[in-house]
Amino acid sequence: MDVDSDISRTDRSSTNSNIESLGLTSSTLTYDGNFIRSTAGVCMTGEIVFGLLVWTLIAGTDYLLAPALGWVMFVSVFYWVFTIILFLLHLTMTQTRIPQIPWKTLGLCFNGSASVLYLTATVISAVSLNLANRGRYYFICWVASTIFASLAMLCYAGNTIVILKSWRSKSEDT
Repeated sequence: MDVDSDISRTDRSSTNSNIESLGLTSSTLTYDGNFIRSTAGVCMTGEIVFGLLVWTLIAGTDYLLAPALGWVMFVSVFYWVFTIILFLLHLTMTQTRIPQIPWKTLGLCFNGSASVLYLTATVISAVSLNLANRGRYYFICWVASTIFASLAMLCYAGNTIVILKSWRSKSEDT
């Protein structure tokens, strides 16, 4: 047993030296509880919740009756997945460990494009309501998804404004 523990210690120290030789550090992930309470964190939480509701409400119906809802599904699933990834990166403060990526510019472009594409998805979803029978299950789900798509769009737009204000204040300081 002593031989195995010595080998694992040697392997770990050589791994740490390899990581350090690359200019990286090995550390555990940290949790930023203040991020969830920040404006950006609240917006991202809304984006995740509303985006999930949009695509699950549409996916639970026969959305192929309205081919345009395929676009709504694409937008909602695409931005939902990447918002979760960005949320986890911010929550674990990983963005502070990768300074090569311009995080504010990335956030501004991501949230700005999400706002515009969710706006198109909301309009398409609303127009597609004409293809469903009022009072039917599909109609109710599509109405709800239209409402949640507009709420997700508002969250993305709000997050865009927050990041834009933060970006401008940083650029004025330099």
